[in-house]
Amino acid sequence: MSTIDESPPPIAQPPEKEARKPNDLGFEVPPSATLSRAQVLVVGLGFAAVLALAFGWGYWPRRTARAALEEHAKVAAGASARVDAVTPAAVSTDRALVLPASVQPLEETVVFARANGYVRKWLVDIGDKVTEGQLLAEIDAPDLDRDIEQGRAQLAQAQASLAQARATHDLAATNLARSEKLAAAGVSSQQDLDQKRGEAKVDDANVLVAQAAVATAEANLHRLDELKAFSKVAAPFAGTVTARTIQRGQLVTAGNANPLFRIASLDPVRVLVGIPQDVAPSVKPDMAATVTVREFAGRKFEGKVARVAGALDSASRTMSVEVRVPNPDQKLLAGMYAQVAIELPAPHRVFEVPATALYNDAKGLRVATITADDKVHFVTVVVERDTGSTVQISTGLDGTERVVKLANASLVEGQAVAVGH
Repeated sequence: MSTIDESPPPIAQPPEKEARKPNDLGFEVPPSATLSRAQVLVVGLGFAAVLALAFGWGYWPRRTARAALEEHAKVAAGASARVDAVTPAAVSTDRALVLPASVQPLEETVVFARANGYVRKWLVDIGDKVTEGQLLAEIDAPDLDRDIEQGRAQLAQAQASLAQARATHDLAATNLARSEKLAAAGVSSQQDLDQKRGEAKVDDANVLVAQAAVATAEANLHRLDELKAFSKVAAPFAGTVTARTIQRGQLVTAGNANPLFRIASLDPVRVLVGIPQDVAPSVKPDMAATVTVREFAGRKFEGKVARVAGALDSASRTMSVEVRVPNPDQKLLAGMYAQVAIELPAPHRVFEVPATALYNDAKGLRVATITADDKVHFVTVVVERDTGSTVQISTGLDGTERVVKLANASLVEGQAVAVGH
């Protein structure tokens, strides 16, 4: 019979603290440090104190400055705004008008042949200076020579016919006188007398016809002689040859089909400029003008207004004006681009104020003036010219106003101000 072990089970003993096993690093890691609740509370209070100190350090000066500004604004609100004022200054009414222009010769023409023939020789070339009537070229005109010979023969024939008609007329006059005496003596009949009178009238008419034929032949011969004179081509005026388009032996015909030379007169020159509509009425003849070209920087060519068109071009709304400029050294060439400066008197008074005094808003261009009782009054103005630092006012001021020197957006109509000096 088995026996039962009734002995009490063994009491579990607390396990012994296991020895620390080394980790992969090869050394023991110390246990992590922990903060107590008291330590956490101390750190939080310290951080809050630092934030409060930083906030107070930045906020307090701003609060002080804001308070000072509000106090200054309250003081300024009860006082008048201080402004500086200037008196508009009357300026010279002359203004320089600078416009683009074109240099043109005083006279320019293309020389054509007046007679048919061949060029025998030419005597001038491009760039040569010629005088009025100087020979430029000679043309051989054999056909014209034959026409002249024919014309002379026709004139001689007409003169012979005239002599014959006059002889017949004299004979008829003698027969008529004889018939009148015989008829008066009763020897000749009245019919014979009438016949002699008719023959005399016919002979008178024949003389007139012969005289007209002679005049026609003379006129034709004179015309041919003049055409012959055109075989020697001469300069129509003094100038410079700017083009030659003929060669020796070249066939030329009368008319404008074969240009021979181009001649231009370049002293003085004409400078043509278009004047805008707004200042066109101010431009008059004999006004001084200055011409400048890019090729001669710093040099001014003085001239005068020679001609004014007196009407505006319908397309450009400009008036054509001619300026005459002496050009003895011929530095100004035909076709050059130039600029013309003309001093124009303004038709009204102009006052100058600082550019800082100008208001430009939805109400237009204005300036602030100060009335006799030191209040602001805005005046609408028209600017004649803007020079950068100043503006010239043509309308709105009469020169007696006090104008606020510096435009201030805080100024309003009727506001009381204190004027500084």
